[in-house]
Amino acid sequence: MSERDERLKDDLERAGIGREVSQAALDIDAVLQRWRRRVMKRELGHAALNDLGLDLDVPQLDVLMAVRAPANEFRDEDTGCETMVGTVAARLGIDPSRASRITSELIRRGFIRREVSQQDARRSVLELTETGARIVEAVRTYKLLVLGSYLRDWRKDEIETFLPLLERFSAWSERAERPSGPVASEVAQLRDALAEQAAPED
Repeated sequence: MSERDERLKDDLERAGIGREVSQAALDIDAVLQRWRRRVMKRELGHAALNDLGLDLDVPQLDVLMAVRAPANEFRDEDTGCETMVGTVAARLGIDPSRASRITSELIRRGFIRREVSQQDARRSVLELTETGARIVEAVRTYKLLVLGSYLRDWRKDEIETFLPLLERFSAWSERAERPSGPVASEVAQLRDALAEQAAPED
């Protein structure tokens, strides 16, 4: 363990975070950073598009998925609700204008169609065409084949332990958005130290 990490553990300890937990946080962060670099490249999505011979890019695939809205992926959504461009933007966390541009291109190419809303005839909703639906199901099957081939060597008890812990950990960024107590005090000190360092000298 480097001297810098030991000093970091000292800082965390002042915020009420024990050294064992600090070490776990360091280890998790290292794993997440390696994972993030791979995920940001969207390696699995690109591989699916390439191996299936699909003339789409990953953002277009994301929009198709958002229109299809698998319940286990967009679980915060009412699976019976109608999908509009704004719904796609919200599901993907992208700007509505970007969602609109991608959606229009996919409509032009015959992967999505506009239909009249059953709830409000003045409103149009998005649905996958038969071609779009086949693409989504093929990509989802591809991804699950890859993931399933990796998980098949895991023991049942490992999977049963891993899944709830992964679900629990996945909420960490939401809980970490608003630090409080000693953690907030340490964050304020860090901010003040950086501001002082950046201030021009007289």
